[in-house]
Amino acid sequence: MRQTTADALALLVRRSQVEWRAASVMASVVRDGIRVFDQGVGAAVVSESGAVGPAPDADTHFRIGSITKTFTAVLVLALRDEGRLRLDDSLGKHLPGTRHGDVTLRQMLTHLSGLQREPVGDVWYTLDVPDRSELLIGLEMAEAVLPPHRQLHYSNLAYALLGEVVARLDGSSWEDSLRTRILEPLGMSRTGVEPQAPRANGYYSDPFADRVHAEPDLPVRALGPAAQLWSTTADLSKWASFIADPVTDVLSADTVEEMCHPHVMYDVDAWNLAWGLGFMLLRSGDRVLVGHEGAMPGFLAGVFVRRQDSVGAVAFANTTSGASPGELAATLVTTVLDTEPSPPPPWTVAAPVDPAAEPLLGIWWSEGSEFEFTWTAGRLRARLRAPSAAARPPAIFVAEGHDLWRTESGREAGELLRVVRDDAGSVVRMHWATYAFTRDPNAFGSNSPGPS
Repeated sequence: MRQTTADALALLVRRSQVEWRAASVMASVVRDGIRVFDQGVGAAVVSESGAVGPAPDADTHFRIGSITKTFTAVLVLALRDEGRLRLDDSLGKHLPGTRHGDVTLRQMLTHLSGLQREPVGDVWYTLDVPDRSELLIGLEMAEAVLPPHRQLHYSNLAYALLGEVVARLDGSSWEDSLRTRILEPLGMSRTGVEPQAPRANGYYSDPFADRVHAEPDLPVRALGPAAQLWSTTADLSKWASFIADPVTDVLSADTVEEMCHPHVMYDVDAWNLAWGLGFMLLRSGDRVLVGHEGAMPGFLAGVFVRRQDSVGAVAFANTTSGASPGELAATLVTTVLDTEPSPPPPWTVAAPVDPAAEPLLGIWWSEGSEFEFTWTAGRLRARLRAPSAAARPPAIFVAEGHDLWRTESGREAGELLRVVRDDAGSVVRMHWATYAFTRDPNAFGSNSPGPS
């Protein structure tokens, strides 16, 4: 990273700590799996007399709140990939007898279940959070405040129940599943359910004086799968790298891609924030970043990643309110990409074209629009030749049989491309998702095959 970029990032972190009036702010940036920037400002610990300790560093423990949900979501998807559950399973299949048994695991992952936000009881007033047995007893008194799929309704209760599903299927605890399935394979030794030294203390910044008030280390017990974890920016940089470039021992790249597909818009007017299967999808300018934010008494946190560029950022603040670490993390990512954009890989001569694909290359027409079929990086690809489509990924095909190709990703994913030949064996047209593709533009209803 160039020094000018590092200086710009450091200034963003320092300004954030001042504007937020946070006891401290800690941020890290990771690129291609390597942590390239760390900056801590302020004091991780402030004494009652006002004396301040050292600034946090990348090894200082902070609470990460609801970023925990992304770990729980990965656990659920790992069990799905093992065939031990389906995302469209009803909750009742795994928690028999509950009156909320009709909601599905997918609805819970995407905050579309309609379940009330928190467990029964004024937990954030009394600070009395239920244990596992109390959570399940209280579930029968909990409300479905909205019909499923009506709109996004954020629910810690839903994620606590997902953690219970994980624990039952793995025959252990959610914490044990988390450790063995994610933390140990990724080398995240400084992430866990309890704080470790060195750690930051949580504070509420007095709005009318330059002082802070200590917040309690609230144990969230059965809400652990929704909000319990502590971590460091060094460890969450590893998590950001996993989101960008998944480790197969934890979860396949295809499944992580599935988790990052939007299921519901949060802000239906602005269309800047969506939810996938456990991940937030945040629009920042022309880019979409994947990650999550978190909040607990005395702590705010954010992690966001530009997956296409393998650049991520983590930001923590030990303050209850008034800070936006998620926004800071996103800004750090976009600042890196604006000042040091990812270079394109060099073009190289590749392996020979598949003989079955050779006659398909070039320009084809469908619905009055021009498409370009190419053989690139050993794959058959298609792209609409129009300015509006320039930023969209190409369709990528995989051979499925003689003159049959399946669209693996991109436009018309899942659909068949069928090649039609004349009596001499020459390709005269193709049908993609049943639409005819010809070498010349034709009107609908024209049976002209184009030139042979």
